[in-house]
Amino acid sequence: MKKRSVLGRTTEKNIAKIIGKHVFGNLYDIEEKYLKDLQFLKTTMIEAAKIGNLHIIELIEKQFNVMDSPDLGGVSLIALIEESHISLHTWPESRYATLDIYSCGPQSDPDAAFKHIIYTLKPKSYSLYNVDRSNVEDAANRVTTDFKKE
Repeated sequence: MKKRSVLGRTTEKNIAKIIGKHVFGNLYDIEEKYLKDLQFLKTTMIEAAKIGNLHIIELIEKQFNVMDSPDLGGVSLIALIEESHISLHTWPESRYATLDIYSCGPQSDPDAAFKHIIYTLKPKSYSLYNVDRSNVEDAANRVTTDFKKE
């Protein structure tokens, strides 16, 4: 296959371009009531998906109990979306949550979805990471392999 350069990037001529946007981070010092309210978190995730132009196929949820107690604990939500996935995990006892949004496609906006969840959960601070997961990447960052069939 012939390689061609696109804005300093290298891609295979006959391979479809994948636009991969990965936004993830940690949310600190959130009010405990938000972090154990399953319905509130589900609604927040659904709203965020709409804002980010992400299309939910299935939403998997799990409410945990506090260790050795019947009291409600953290929540894990995982949305399978047409574009990839959204996951949110909470630890009310630590006032902490992690959020991961990965999408493929030029029309999606995982940053807007992430910001909506931040706005709604109101952490006192958070970390935010953006990674380009596209199949078109800078040649300087690409590691080539030379696997030989045995």
